[in-house]
Amino acid sequence: MDADAVVGRTKRWIADVVIGLNLCPFARRVFDGNLIRYTVTAAADAESLRAALADELRFLAGAPAAEVETAFLIHPRALTDFLDYNDFVAEAESVVADLGLEGVIQIAGFHPLYQFAGTRPDDVENYTNRSPYPMLHLLREDSVSAVNDDPEKVAEIPRRNVEALRRLGLKKVLGRLGEPGAREGEAPAEPELPGSAGASPSQPVAPPTS
Repeated sequence: MDADAVVGRTKRWIADVVIGLNLCPFARRVFDGNLIRYTVTAAADAESLRAALADELRFLAGAPAAEVETAFLIHPRALTDFLDYNDFVAEAESVVADLGLEGVIQIAGFHPLYQFAGTRPDDVENYTNRSPYPMLHLLREDSVSAVNDDPEKVAEIPRRNVEALRRLGLKKVLGRLGEPGAREGEAPAEPELPGSAGASPSQPVAPPTS
């Protein structure tokens, strides 16, 4: 696994999709300011990923926000099946609690096969949370609160994102991602991940996030 290539592709996704489609209006500042930490773990199972997550949580909690404001823990080899990943996200919250970091750090989930409840696998709204690799986004609660000066406006972001992607259409979204389905007449291709053969998306209970 080439960690530099994984980070490079993740950065392109943030620039082209997250920022390019304005899915998160707060992302540009930390991205352009080099305030994002990217960690690629070789963890291949939930147990080793849990240990890697604990390390990242400790690092972020101890690092100055002026140097590292947020972090991505990218795990290309672990939890390539979305059902397994979705189960782990709940477990990740228990890691936060075990470290005494509730109210300090929160976790958002992104996955190549992300699927919201009540959607089909190829519904475009799933791409609000689809990423090149399985990953966990660690956010400081203080940073989230600082930019959330208008709670009602922030609450509108998920709905606005879904509407924006529906207007854009699946083909153009796939074009942003560089996926084969962007070509005329082709169905969207599922991402190829190590050990992902036969993986099937499931439905998390969370609504679309920013």
